[in-house]
Amino acid sequence: MHPTRDSARRPGTQSVTGRGADRPAPVDFYRRPGVSVTSEWFTVAGRRFPVAELTQLRTARGPHDPLTVRAVVVTGGVLVVIGIAFGYTGEFYRLNAATYLALGAAAFVPVLLAFLGHRLRPPTWELWGRYRGEMMLLFSSDQERQFGQLTRALRRAQEVARYGGVAEPVVTAPPPWEPPAH
Repeated sequence: MHPTRDSARRPGTQSVTGRGADRPAPVDFYRRPGVSVTSEWFTVAGRRFPVAELTQLRTARGPHDPLTVRAVVVTGGVLVVIGIAFGYTGEFYRLNAATYLALGAAAFVPVLLAFLGHRLRPPTWELWGRYRGEMMLLFSSDQERQFGQLTRALRRAQEVARYGGVAEPVVTAPPPWEPPAH
């Protein structure tokens, strides 16, 4: 034992075997079934990434649901074909008011399908990052709240890793704009 060191350990630290030094115990930032973020590891769907090796984290929205896109395209195409057919026959002036209302309502079908598809099957939230030089999709969720919680937890874990395992950033010096204390 070194005579100038206190023999008692700081709370929240554990001895690291083989190194002879103390470092903070891993801190859980987020834990749900299949996903966890600690101060050292990001684990999702059985894959495990060291937090310190994840860089360039980006969030994005995934593509729209293919069923919604197809429904809007097909409905819009059918309406265009109906419009062209009526245009060639010149029968627009002979239609009664109910037919005009039906055509007007049919024009809103693609808009309604797009709105419902976006609400019921929204694009996924995606977390992308660089891991060992390769940009990859790290996490994807259709639940905005879960995605936000996990993203914040991972950013906090990166801050802890960046500051060498300190859970709370240590203020080492006053800011340069403050006058020195006497």
